Amino acid sequence: MASASHHEEQEDQDEELHITEDDILAEVEDSGDAPMDEDDEEGDTLGDMAGPSGSGEDNSVQGFQAHNASVFVVAMHPTEHLAVSGGEDDLGFIWDIVDGEIIVKLTGHTDSVTCAGWSADGEMIATGGMDGKVRVWRRVGTTDYRTWEFLTELQGPDEVMFLRWHPKGNVLLAGSNDSTLWLWQLPSGTTMQVFAGHTGAVACGEFTPDGKRIVSACADGIFIYWDPRSPSPLFKLGPDDGRFNLDGITSLGVNPGSTLAVVGGAAGGVRVISLTKGEILTALGGHTDGESIEAVQFLNLTGADNANAGNVATGATDGKICVWDLSTMRIRTTLKHEDAITTLLAVPPPKGNLLVSASADRTLRTWDARTGELIREHKGHQGPVLWASLGLEGTVIVSAGDDGACLVYTTEEAEEP
Repeated sequence: MASASHHEEQEDQDEELHITEDDILAEVEDSGDAPMDEDDEEGDTLGDMAGPSGSGEDNSVQGFQAHNASVFVVAMHPTEHLAVSGGEDDLGFIWDIVDGEIIVKLTGHTDSVTCAGWSADGEMIATGGMDGKVRVWRRVGTTDYRTWEFLTELQGPDEVMFLRWHPKGNVLLAGSNDSTLWLWQLPSGTTMQVFAGHTGAVACGEFTPDGKRIVSACADGIFIYWDPRSPSPLFKLGPDDGRFNLDGITSLGVNPGSTLAVVGGAAGGVRVISLTKGEILTALGGHTDGESIEAVQFLNLTGADNANAGNVATGATDGKICVWDLSTMRIRTTLKHEDAITTLLAVPPPKGNLLVSASADRTLRTWDARTGELIREHKGHQGPVLWASLGLEGTVIVSAGDDGACLVYTTEEAEEP
């Protein structure tokens, strides 16, 4: 049973979101699923396995190979040494990055699990799939993070394109292939809002870091800025404005101050948007025409607590990472992989100068984004690296590969004792 302080905290979170009971559109019916059994876990421990088998250099410190097909997503717990992964085998797993042990096998999907994430407090986890299901589990007890139970199945999306938890509260956002965007309250599972304003698959979306707004973008090239309380957009940009014709939007990011968004397009274009004014500020042109922008990541290269940090990295299928200084709208440095960039991650302060990239060239790399210096190359995958996540305050990287493996790396070379 939740404590009184927990209820008070939840009320504070709801107040920050400016969402009330009146905003709830419909209640998701109980799926009828019982708490998850743990009888599938026996014999799945991976022990001291370190990386996938096969030839080639491998400098990972741990490996996880319970998936028997491509792994599409991996996410690190906010504070614990746990990861969740999802793959083409229709399964998700919660596992320990120290020894590779399976904590829970997450079943119930009938198609590939393509997205997963932890709630801000690490007490719940959601998985989303090509089957349109969003399944949520929660921690049992308060002593450790080794016992989890199935909570609810959320329905609505046609095919789940992404999942994002609210940065402060137990609210979950999902984009759908059918052009809709869904918002749920957990643990109740009530639908808070269904946003309809896109015309294509809602490929990417985020809560603004302050938690007060939502940005989303679709394959038809439409960008929308939302108030969570309202189904009507605050503003919308689309290809009818010639300056915003991106041939479909493939990635986006929001600055720490929640005042700017940067979006990347399928044709290689990048646009900077003022969220306060609702207008395009400029176009950034550092990538190869026709090469899709796959990742956008804001950086804090000053090391200070600067909410409006003016640097952003963009990564594309041309293998290039452009680090931009938004005060001058010029490229600060260019980094390079041998194949498409799939993920960019910013290491938090005090190592805010570090940027981690994942690529289809089978490697991940840690860079000093201020100087362009390659700090460390992370090897071991036998196929494209499809996703990656940072954990334990940015000291470790967990990757997901097309080879069916998840690998664990240290962000920087360990210091000699």
